[in-house]
Amino acid sequence: MGGKSFGNFGGSGRERARRRGQGQLESQVLAALHHAPGPATAAWVQDRLGGDLAYTTVMTILSRLHAKQAVTRERSGRAYVWTPAADEAGLAALRMRRVLDGEPDRDAVLTSFVSALSHHDEQLLRTLLDRDAADGSEAPGARGSAGAPTSADDPDPAPGRQHRPDEAHGA
Repeated sequence: MGGKSFGNFGGSGRERARRRGQGQLESQVLAALHHAPGPATAAWVQDRLGGDLAYTTVMTILSRLHAKQAVTRERSGRAYVWTPAADEAGLAALRMRRVLDGEPDRDAVLTSFVSALSHHDEQLLRTLLDRDAADGSEAPGARGSAGAPTSADDPDPAPGRQHRPDEAHGA
C-alpha cells in the first residue's frame, strides 16, 4: 500500500495515550484557523497541526465545526476554504448558549451559574447588563434571542431570586 501508515488499531497503551480527544482536536483546528492569514484549506490546517493527523480526520473535524456553526466554508474550485465564525471569546459564548439551550430548566441553570460567579465576574456581568439596558437593545419584557422569556415575563422568579416590588409592576 505504498508504505502509507493507516494507524495502529490495537496500539500500545502509550500510543493510545497520545491520541487526542474530539474537543482537543476541535480546539487545535480552530486555533490553526485563527492564525491563518485568510480562509484556509483542510490541507493547510493539516500541515499546521504537524501532519500527524489524516486529511480525512481534519475534514471530519472541520465538518463538525461547520455543523456547530463555529466555522464557515466557501467553495474554492473542488475544495472548501474554511474560516472561523467568531473569535475565541465568541466561540466560547456560542458553546455556553448551546449548553443553556439544551437544558429544560433555563432558569435553574442560569441561577446556578450566576450564584457560582466570582465577585469580579458578577460585577462585570452587572456592568454589561446595565450597559445593554442603557443602550435600549433589550426592552423590559422583551424575549431573548432564543425566544426564552426574560424575568419580566416570568411571574415566578428563579429559585433564590426575589422580584423587587417595582419589577413586578413594570415601574
